[in-house]
Amino acid sequence: CFPQKLWKILESGKFQSIWWTEGGKCVAINKDRFEQEVLGREGPQQVLDTQKMQSFVRQLKLYGFTKMQRDEQRSASLPEFLAEEAAVSAHSQVLYYYNPYFNRAHPRLLETCLRR
Repeated sequence: CFPQKLWKILESGKFQSIWWTEGGKCVAINKDRFEQEVLGREGPQQVLDTQKMQSFVRQLKLYGFTKMQRDEQRSASLPEFLAEEAAVSAHSQVLYYYNPYFNRAHPRLLETCLRR
C-alpha cells in the first residue's frame, strides 16, 4: 500500500527529490524535481500508482500526513536577513509532511499508518 511504497522510495537512496528530514520524523519533497524524477516514470519503471502531484498529496492526506511549515528564526541584521531569504527562496519548492506513525527510527509503526 501507499505508506510502504513511500517508505521504499525514501530508503532506496535512488531519488534526490525526496528524503527524510534530520531525525527521520518528516518527509521532505522537492516538488518540481519529484514530479520529474518519481511521478514522471512510466511503464515498468513507475514507482507509484499516480503521475500527478495533486493525487500524491491526496494520498498523503488520506494516510494521515499533515503539511508542516519550516520553522526558522530570522536574523535581525539586514545582510544576514537577505542571505537567509535567498537560501529560503531556493527551498521554496520543498514541501514537508509529518505523520506520527511514519518515523524512520520506528519502522514497526508503519503497520499503524492506515488509510482514513
